[in-house]
Amino acid sequence: MITLYHCDAARSFRPLWMLEEMGLPYELKMLPFPPRVFAKEYLALNPLGTIPFMVDGETKMTESSGICHYLGIKHGPTPLMVGPEDPAYGAFLNWMYFSDATLTFPQTLVLRYTQLEPEERRNPQVAGDYAKWFLGRLRAVEAATANAETLCAGRFTAADIVIGYALRLADNIGLAKDFGPNVAAYWARLQQRGGFRRAVAAEQKAGAEQNVAPRVRA
Repeated sequence: MITLYHCDAARSFRPLWMLEEMGLPYELKMLPFPPRVFAKEYLALNPLGTIPFMVDGETKMTESSGICHYLGIKHGPTPLMVGPEDPAYGAFLNWMYFSDATLTFPQTLVLRYTQLEPEERRNPQVAGDYAKWFLGRLRAVEAATANAETLCAGRFTAADIVIGYALRLADNIGLAKDFGPNVAAYWARLQQRGGFRRAVAAEQKAGAEQNVAPRVRA
């Protein structure tokens, strides 16, 4: 049984969505955000104190996009993955890495300096600068979805899951109002997927059952 440690709306939503798209059995463990502050016993499992943390037998992983890649290869085959024989393989890998290194990174600074820091340490200039950084990098997604329903390979893949989470986070922290028309339409399509809806429902159900309140959204 795969075990996924997750916080409401955190980047661990990527592997949760992947699990639902693949129809894999899993156990979802909800934690308050950030767990390194509000669930210090979690540090015994994951010394980083970060989310996600996935356990699959002897395998333990902490990187959300990497977990999605692992699940697709280890528990596939699945059309969610793009193999090296496919001309879209390079684009697929680029989106997988781009999702966290380029898109989610600046958003975490917006979140930190608008919501997570104590009032006296919040910094509108830092938040504004990194919001612009994120929106600038989002031009790549705007271009890719100008004439396509998905990012690569002519179908929905794990690349859409990992980029889709970055759009969900942007929505939660108030940046979706600045999406370009192609990104806005793409995000609307992603939210209609059965796998996305099942992941949101699983998140809500597990939070209620485990008495972990959802995060306050922007």
